[in-house]
Amino acid sequence: MVKFMTGEWAKAFCKALNDSEAYNKAAETWEGDFLFVAEHEDGTSTKLYIDLWHGKCRKAYEVTDEVPETEFVMSGPYSNWKLVAEKKLDPIQGLMTGKFKLKGDMAKIMRATKAAVEMVNCIMKVPDTEL
Repeated sequence: MVKFMTGEWAKAFCKALNDSEAYNKAAETWEGDFLFVAEHEDGTSTKLYIDLWHGKCRKAYEVTDEVPETEFVMSGPYSNWKLVAEKKLDPIQGLMTGKFKLKGDMAKIMRATKAAVEMVNCIMKVPDTEL
């Protein structure tokens, strides 16, 4: 089993994105990298760096020391990330309702909603994901 929102999972997620024709097509004009931050109940957080470029994931890993500068930072409680993975919460809706916070150009995100949907579809394509 691969634990959701870990470094091992991020690498497998990157592969799932690259293997997805639907994501490749939906994100063919997207350029930008993300830092996804999952805040845990114990006060710790997990940070994943995801570099997305024209329908491909160029790099993905867990940030354990120096946080890279990214175009976007999306953060929220781990419980909300889990709801996204279970397709019980749309990430764009989560941003609009305050369940997630975003640093970066929201208008650019709104122009790429199909890519966001396909990213969510790829979450559970990671084999043996443990939520």
